[in-house]
Amino acid sequence: MTNPATTTSGTGKTAAPATGTLTKAGESALSSSHGSTTISDVVVQKVAGIATREVSGVHALGGGAARAFNALRERIPGATASAGQGVSVEVGERQAAIDLQVLVEYGVSITDLARSVRRNVITAVEQTTGLEVVEVNINVSDVHLPGDDTDEQPDTGRVQ
Repeated sequence: MTNPATTTSGTGKTAAPATGTLTKAGESALSSSHGSTTISDVVVQKVAGIATREVSGVHALGGGAARAFNALRERIPGATASAGQGVSVEVGERQAAIDLQVLVEYGVSITDLARSVRRNVITAVEQTTGLEVVEVNINVSDVHLPGDDTDEQPDTGRVQ
């Protein structure tokens, strides 16, 4: 049985179509004569968030309030940080647009980091969902400085 989302070239080899292209009249990789597939915004949001965190130099995602909330949440046994934190998406039938809010490590080239994040997010979302990513906007909201993560209070020398 052949997959309607693939095409066969003159060599007899099967190749996947480019993301978002039509395979037959009126069919895309996410719909066929056998039905359609809908990708939820949350799915794209989580895939993009995970792909962003995989890039070296990204310290965290989200603004200060969201990071503070997740820091408190992580202290609750069994609670985990949201994979989609700091990620906003707009998902259509065949395309997705993604906005990221990131905190970068001090000393990292932001232009190189943005290029790597875009490449990783586009690859992950397109391979996972079959949607074409039309844009990835990155808002660098802060720089993480060494020593910012210490929970220890400075010793003031006073009796507690």
